[in-house]
Amino acid sequence: MAKNYTGFLHIVLFFIFFTLLPSKLSAQCAGDDNVNEVICDVSDPIYQTVNLFSLLGGSPVPGGTWSDNNNLRGLDVSTGVLNAQLIRSGGTYLYTYTAPATSGCTDNKAVVTITIGAYVGVGSEATVCNEDKTFNLFTAFDSKVMGPHTNGRFTYDTGEPVENPIKIGEIKTKTTLRFVYTVPAVLDCSPNDKSTNLEVTVLIGPKAGDPSDLILCGTTDLAAYTNLDLNDQLADEDSGGKWTGIGITSNTDHNINLQELFDTNGPGVYSYTYKVLAIPDNNICADDEATVKITLEKRLDFTGSKIVVNSDICESEISTAIYSAKITQGQDTIPDGIYDVSYSIAGPGVSVSANERRSFFNGEFTFPIPSTYFRQVGQYTITVTRIVSISSKGKCVNIFSPFSTILTIYPLPRLTNAALTSLPVCQNDAATIQVTAPQLLDGTYRITYNINGDNLALGETAEMLSVGGKASFIIPGNLNTRSGLSVITITNITNITNPAPQCSNIANVAGNLNINPLPNAVTVTATVNDYCLNANVTVAVSGLGTLTNASISYALSESNASAVQTISKLVTNGKLDFVVPAELLLNSGSTKITLLNLTNTVTNCDVNLINVTDDFVINPIPLAPIVADQQFCKVDEAVIANLEPKGAQYKWYNSATATTPLAVDFVLKTEDYFVRQTSAAGCTSEPAKVSVVINDTPAPEMNETADFCGLANPKISDLSNKTNVPLTVAWYDAVDGNLLPSTTLLVHNAIYYGYDLNETTRCLSENYKEVKVSLQDCEVAQYEFFIPDGFSPNGDGVNDSFVIKDIEFLYPNYTLEIYNRYGNGMYKGDNSKPAWDGKNYEKSGIAGGIAPNGVYFYVLHFNKDNKPPKQGRLYLNR
Repeated sequence: MAKNYTGFLHIVLFFIFFTLLPSKLSAQCAGDDNVNEVICDVSDPIYQTVNLFSLLGGSPVPGGTWSDNNNLRGLDVSTGVLNAQLIRSGGTYLYTYTAPATSGCTDNKAVVTITIGAYVGVGSEATVCNEDKTFNLFTAFDSKVMGPHTNGRFTYDTGEPVENPIKIGEIKTKTTLRFVYTVPAVLDCSPNDKSTNLEVTVLIGPKAGDPSDLILCGTTDLAAYTNLDLNDQLADEDSGGKWTGIGITSNTDHNINLQELFDTNGPGVYSYTYKVLAIPDNNICADDEATVKITLEKRLDFTGSKIVVNSDICESEISTAIYSAKITQGQDTIPDGIYDVSYSIAGPGVSVSANERRSFFNGEFTFPIPSTYFRQVGQYTITVTRIVSISSKGKCVNIFSPFSTILTIYPLPRLTNAALTSLPVCQNDAATIQVTAPQLLDGTYRITYNINGDNLALGETAEMLSVGGKASFIIPGNLNTRSGLSVITITNITNITNPAPQCSNIANVAGNLNINPLPNAVTVTATVNDYCLNANVTVAVSGLGTLTNASISYALSESNASAVQTISKLVTNGKLDFVVPAELLLNSGSTKITLLNLTNTVTNCDVNLINVTDDFVINPIPLAPIVADQQFCKVDEAVIANLEPKGAQYKWYNSATATTPLAVDFVLKTEDYFVRQTSAAGCTSEPAKVSVVINDTPAPEMNETADFCGLANPKISDLSNKTNVPLTVAWYDAVDGNLLPSTTLLVHNAIYYGYDLNETTRCLSENYKEVKVSLQDCEVAQYEFFIPDGFSPNGDGVNDSFVIKDIEFLYPNYTLEIYNRYGNGMYKGDNSKPAWDGKNYEKSGIAGGIAPNGVYFYVLHFNKDNKPPKQGRLYLNR
């Protein structure tokens, strides 16, 4: 102890010396090393502040820094003050002082050596509870003094080694344990180890047992839990404890009805605590309690749940769009909490699945969707495939079916390659513009357009419906006030099919609109003459200018009033005529016509007419004439002029409805005729019918053919005898020819015209019988013919040709060949060419074609009844 006291005096003298020392000493170095400063009783409180600077030798310069060479605790490196009691074991330790940099110093470091003796602490008695499981023996030392060095060892009082901390949880009865703690000696202070004794008494605490939690689906699993014994959820517990929790009604109650609990309080985690009290004389062990957690989950019904994604966008917004989805609960309330939501996205160029963990709050679950999924135009189906609460233990099988929504990225409306067409319209009329746009999708659009040309309007808007790349919009009539050419240009188009988004795009599509002028009504006039009742009243309209086709609306008033009538006709040189229907003119008297509207039917442009009228008179009809039926012979060709009554005031018609009178030379027929009387005003009466009979005698009929033999010299009387009226028939050589006497000889192939006379009506037949007579019906056996043996073709009119007379009656198909003596053909004749005039018409080689005098030979072919040809000769003598 004397040495330690000396060290303390050194510290006091150090502070007095450096307080009185002049400031020039501050330039000294680190001083001299300390050989060894020994501290044997480190528990002395004075060793909590050992000033190491005061232990340096020589003249150290203050203001330096300290370092612990052993890296222990307790040193303040800035002040050099050491708390030796913080060093946890005995031994020798080095501390280095580094002086501040000073000129002239050759040694700026010095070391202080400290030796600390072994310290075993003060042993004590401790009482612990086995519920602590383990006990650190260092806590059994007397806490009122410095704790022991920690480099010692524990043994039982019997000498067996002990591992600290000791295990006490397995001790089941009250037990007292005794221990010895020994620290190794530090030779500078003592050659022997130091030891102390400890005593630890272990008390036994109460046991509430080991709880088993219960997790159930409250919606479906509680039928078997209407009387749950909570004691069954504990193991190894002490009896006599008490349960607390919802549904526990007394200190002895340990049964609960989980079905009733769920029905009353709903899903949740319900805690039931079993508490066992410590024995009254044990103030070391605490009361023990165990908590059983019963988790009742609710089956969630997501039927009717919906997802909405905000929001549909236009193609132009793809790069900047932000998407947010909101899931809304359906018919069942979804409890607030954190849920894992799985969803999928399928659309153009994307098919992904993703998960979100967020809160369901007030029946809604909101989460963002990355915009990278939506990079193309089209429809994207977002489907919720799973919703699970993160607090769910999975005991309930939720009612869930995937549900979807569709997010649409609308294309910009495009009028690329579009065309505008229109039909011409009239001034002041609305125009329909047809839009052909192959790239324009079906939908409703709002367009902005300009009008240039003969009409001017800028920034006009219209709506149009596109179907199959075709649409149309209306240009109001107030924008078409001038005739001529207007150029329609669409400058912008917006898709307004859906309320949002309404995608817009610029456009530049132009087309022409032709606006036709209205007809000029200023010069139009109407003229109507006076007419008879029931006549066709013609209205002459003039002043129609250059119109080629027109439609006119008109009305009648005064004696004849009518609703508005409309006619359409061609216009010639600015004029047209039309007839007022007779049913509009049923009354005689003064009538006015008023033209109301004029339409150019080429352009369908119309204008209302003002003060275009004319007055005319409808004259009355005279009485029908008194008539009688009449008869005529057809052959007389009676005409209208032969009918009674006669006179210029009478006009005849061939029907009661005919409007055109028959001409006076109109030839009458057996039929009804109608006569009308015409008044001085030119009006015609109702018709009176006259039945006219035109008597006609039938033409004679032939009872047999008109074939005769010419050699019998048949006459007209012979021809009459072959008719059905031989006594009254008369024959003529032509239709309007000469009457032939009955003795007139018939001519072969001549045509005769026969008429008959009716003896009752005294009317000659108008028609006739035309008969061609044949004279070649001869019996060959009854007649002979003569073949001349020569002729003299000298032109004297006598025997100038070679002819076989009457042969044409007997052999009508004969042929005659004549040869010269050299066998050259000179002539070939038949019924149509019966006479040879002595000239050669064949290629006989005779100069000039004149047959010389001489003998010639003939061959006669009869061509009938297989009669053989006849040969002979004849003499030609000029």
